[in-house]
Amino acid sequence: MDFTQINNDLGNLFGVTLFDPQQFISLIIRFVINLVVVSIISRFFYYPRSRRRDYMFIFVLMSMSIFLLVSLMEGGGMELGAAMGLFAIFGIMRFRTEAVPIREMTYLFMLIAVSVVNAVARGDYHPKAQYWDGVGIVTILFVNIVFIIMAWLFESSRILSDSSCSKYIKYDNVNLVAPAKREELKADLEKRTGLKIQRIEVGMIDYLKDAVLIRIFYDDRADRGSSIAEITKMPR
Repeated sequence: MDFTQINNDLGNLFGVTLFDPQQFISLIIRFVINLVVVSIISRFFYYPRSRRRDYMFIFVLMSMSIFLLVSLMEGGGMELGAAMGLFAIFGIMRFRTEAVPIREMTYLFMLIAVSVVNAVARGDYHPKAQYWDGVGIVTILFVNIVFIIMAWLFESSRILSDSSCSKYIKYDNVNLVAPAKREELKADLEKRTGLKIQRIEVGMIDYLKDAVLIRIFYDDRADRGSSIAEITKMPR
């Protein structure tokens, strides 16, 4: 089938072509690579610690949406105005909706970066000079593997040795927040929470309501990476 003639005829009539085998195969290869990498990072690094299916769903869908958006933009790349507009949308989403924990935001931006890299990474052929330049499959795979290795290193705590967890508590006895009664405060919190507390930080004190905001530090493997532990307000 002569796609060149069909593309020319449709382009002249409607301004759109039928099929470009080279571009389509390139898109499919990069799409598969991006889907595999995003799925690995979301499912095997993020999910085991957080157990948040809603965020994993967002990560995969938004990453693939960004990939397809950038891939199909005219010229194969993002102009400055389009890039600024795209990240402005993310900023609006961040500040106009319920606060997203920093760990989830970090994963989101990393997966967006993966998708943008995979979308713009492609080779270009120069007919007059008869040579190819740009980014090859080996380079694309290398960059994606680097993203996977970085996520694995930090999630496995091989670089960050601090394995303690923290939790905010609204405490109802301000009489025990004095430095001289810190051990008594620690004993009471351990009795109530059932946790072996390593360290305590005392925050805002409200004498009118007899309440104080306390942050406790402890070590519990099941709570490592917990997103809800950092929330200081009850969700609506």
